[in-house]
Amino acid sequence: MFFRNLTLFRFAPSLDFSDLDTRLAQAALKPVGPLEVSSRGFIPPFGRDSEALSHQVGKSVWISVGSEERLLPGAVVNDLLQKKLAELEQKEGRRPGGRTRKRLKEDLVQELLPRAFVRPGRTDAILDLGHGLLAVDTSSRKQAEHVAGALRDALGSFPALPLNAEVAPRAVLTGWIAGDPLPDGFSLGDECELRDAADQGAVVKCQRQELQGDEIAKHLESGKQVARLALTMDDHVSFVLGEDLVLRKFKILDGAVDALESTEREDLRAELDARFTLMAGELERLFSVLEPALALSKA
Repeated sequence: MFFRNLTLFRFAPSLDFSDLDTRLAQAALKPVGPLEVSSRGFIPPFGRDSEALSHQVGKSVWISVGSEERLLPGAVVNDLLQKKLAELEQKEGRRPGGRTRKRLKEDLVQELLPRAFVRPGRTDAILDLGHGLLAVDTSSRKQAEHVAGALRDALGSFPALPLNAEVAPRAVLTGWIAGDPLPDGFSLGDECELRDAADQGAVVKCQRQELQGDEIAKHLESGKQVARLALTMDDHVSFVLGEDLVLRKFKILDGAVDALESTEREDLRAELDARFTLMAGELERLFSVLEPALALSKA
């Protein structure tokens, strides 16, 4: 269950999560109704064969938000609408007005929804209760907000805010390429994105390239700044850190996974538990380094 992206939120570590399981149970995913477009709620992190809606190791809690969405393509609705409008025009001898069009479209949607396919979805997240951190496995701010919103609905109140820094992340990332000391255990990867300071300025994307070479240096001399930067920590995790403070292409490396593979486990649940424990531990360690390095704001 290793995450591939991390969108982060801060909340006060003093928040009380003692009744989390009870609250999640009251906000569990319900099947989408025949006339509903979508449904969202919490599902067991370990899958359908499990009942628990959270799994805690130390101060890290694994939760999953599931969804069911009815697929009703707009092209299908519009095609049927045009046919109905043409029939009505032929019958009444005049072109239907806007109100009629709107009513017919609403009727069509209600007629088609019960027969639409249902697409399931799932988004995993970790609550780091020690740091007051919510880490959502997505690079989409909108999808991450859905998870934070689901927690807010379940708990009644969940004052969490997107990660913010007191120093411009671009300045920090640019400094790391330009020669400023990297945080302990960090090393540069082979990928970055450079942007002009102007909003509509040039964008340069570099992959599989030496980031402290002459070519990158020339871009920095021309005034470009680093908007995304590939980094590695202790040969345990690699990721691309963006100026939006989202961690993309997050990967647990062999240096950390070797310990997992050296131990035999009896079932899938034990394997998932071990992977979550590793993931949560690496996230906690990584955030402990990033927080001072990026001057991250407290909740």
